[in-house]
Amino acid sequence: MPVLEEPIREKLVLKNYVGGEWVESEGELQDIINPGTCKVIAKVPFSTEAEVNEAVKVAKKAYPEWRKTTPLARARCLFRLKEALEENFEELSRIQTMEHGKTIDESRGETRRGIESVEVAAGIPSLMMGYNLEDIASGIDEYVIPQPLGVFCCIPAFNFPFMVPLWFAPYAVATGNCIVIKPSPRDPISQVRIAELVDEAGFPPGVWNVVHGGAEVASVLLEHPDMEGVTFVGSTKVAKEVYKKCGQTGKRVIAQGGAKNFMLVMPDADLEKTVSALMTSFFGNTGQRCLSGANAIVAGGDDRFYRRFVDTFVNTTSRIKVGYGLDESIQMGPLQSEQAKERVLGFIEKGIKEGAKLLLDGRRISISGNYPLTSFLNPTVFEDVSAGMTIAKEEIFGPVANIMRTEDFDEAIEIIHSSCYGNAASIFTSSGKSAREFQYRVRCGNIGVNVGIAAPMAFFPFSGMKDSFFGVLHGQGREAIRFFTESKVVIQRWW
Repeated sequence: MPVLEEPIREKLVLKNYVGGEWVESEGELQDIINPGTCKVIAKVPFSTEAEVNEAVKVAKKAYPEWRKTTPLARARCLFRLKEALEENFEELSRIQTMEHGKTIDESRGETRRGIESVEVAAGIPSLMMGYNLEDIASGIDEYVIPQPLGVFCCIPAFNFPFMVPLWFAPYAVATGNCIVIKPSPRDPISQVRIAELVDEAGFPPGVWNVVHGGAEVASVLLEHPDMEGVTFVGSTKVAKEVYKKCGQTGKRVIAQGGAKNFMLVMPDADLEKTVSALMTSFFGNTGQRCLSGANAIVAGGDDRFYRRFVDTFVNTTSRIKVGYGLDESIQMGPLQSEQAKERVLGFIEKGIKEGAKLLLDGRRISISGNYPLTSFLNPTVFEDVSAGMTIAKEEIFGPVANIMRTEDFDEAIEIIHSSCYGNAASIFTSSGKSAREFQYRVRCGNIGVNVGIAAPMAFFPFSGMKDSFFGVLHGQGREAIRFFTESKVVIQRWW
């Protein structure tokens, strides 16, 4: 067995980061378990209401001075943070693998994507520029000036513990706001480490804060009268509640929900390259990705092409090497928790019960190395899946692939549109006509053409439609700048 470098060697007891200080919480402690080894690597507090209120109070107090700080000075803090993240790149990536379970290669990709958001936000002197027009009437000029609003909070999902808060926090502070981040209690260590680097980068106390906890802490943040806006990533059920609460309290909101993503394979697709892309799409991050492929639709073509696709897909999937993510040779790690595994097992049972054909049974667990099987599953593949089946409709969030077949392109589009979700969809084809028709017609926020994971870069918005997104503006890029600012219009005349 290879020697694996683990940056967390002793059990940590996490603290809140408030006002530039590490503050011990009086809340109950919960174990953070490495899903690959089943060892407790840290304890996280569930903060009290008073502690959450104090974090918001401190952020509000820090806001006026930070708002007056020049965009260039704010950008320099972000540049220093970016440099610190680069210097600690490998450690940060290994922490993600230990707390979440994803492979080290996937963690490195997540770290890189997070750093890219910091890089983009550091361009705030240009991104935050307003616009003007002189002589809108005789002797009168008009200006639009983007201005920050105050305190925002970030409530991210567990599946990308390092990256998701960085879709929002750098843009919030770059524009002159202050932020309170409540990491997922399942894997909050990445955000603690980022806060340590924020402190080293010289952000003023109170600008960037981290408070730990679960749903109760999130509720306090959502309902706090001094909170100007909320960013959330999680299930559709919770996203709807977040959206509703923000509407009731007059907060602006980005609420990204669940997904059920379709991968449409046309008969003219390059089979080898398509299947290779689908492996990462369906089984990358152990299927715990809101951009993961869920349903593969083979549209049209003869039986021979369909059989070749199914056989190639199953054979390639069966060779995925499963194990502890810090082993460089591993291609898929465990699910994030034992509870997550039990949830996926329930969906597999439903698929069998509803008549789907089980081609590859991930319940037959085979992993590399001598590790507890508590959170591990192997990839699962179903065939003969119909649009009405539970496994075809509901978000599984695990390494389960469904193969469907339609007569033609139009029938495939109808199935995609029958889903309540609209996060992502991809088409694999060599036809420009089919590709354009797909991107034109499909009601999903992120579209891939011969791309299995339609993940926008940091300078583009992370989109979403239907029950996958609630709000108006999205995270990342220019839309994030707009979300974290309000346009002040000035009309002036001098006599």
